[in-house]
Amino acid sequence: MKAPLRVETDRLILGAPEPADAAAVFERYANDPDVTRFVSWPRHQSINDTEAFLKFSAQEWERWPGGPYMIRSRIDGRLLGGTGFGFEGPSDAITGYVLARDAWGYGYATEALKAVIEIARVIGVACLSATCHPQHRASWHVLEKCGFVRNARAHRQVEFPNLAPGMLQDAFVYRFVL
Repeated sequence: MKAPLRVETDRLILGAPEPADAAAVFERYANDPDVTRFVSWPRHQSINDTEAFLKFSAQEWERWPGGPYMIRSRIDGRLLGGTGFGFEGPSDAITGYVLARDAWGYGYATEALKAVIEIARVIGVACLSATCHPQHRASWHVLEKCGFVRNARAHRQVEFPNLAPGMLQDAFVYRFVL
């Protein structure tokens, strides 16, 4: 079963990325050093990086039951950030979220993650996981508020290229069993 290309929550619209989103993604969050500090992908240096991400997103949507989503405000359609799925197998996916700096602190990450969990249920995901840098307290707080459980014994080695390029660091591993 395929994930819907568009999902609405009380305040948000989650929609599959489109090529026309490139400039907004680049300007709103993908090239912001503060926003990208704890993400596992390199900060976008040019619009070409963002266009490559959008092509990758389209391929993920074709290959798997779902893929990345753009997060927009239902009020004015403004791009707030991104979330979605990275599939590791037909029933195992990883998720995450990133928000533009002016969208921090409003509960958008929690609302978007709850929507992703519901989509995961519908499309047959058995286990949804997330990794989080130990210093990114706001992010792991969102995961825990949404019912993800940190595996105290499992640490995943992850590169955080905007913190320490080329170095693997311990990251918290969270799971949500559906």
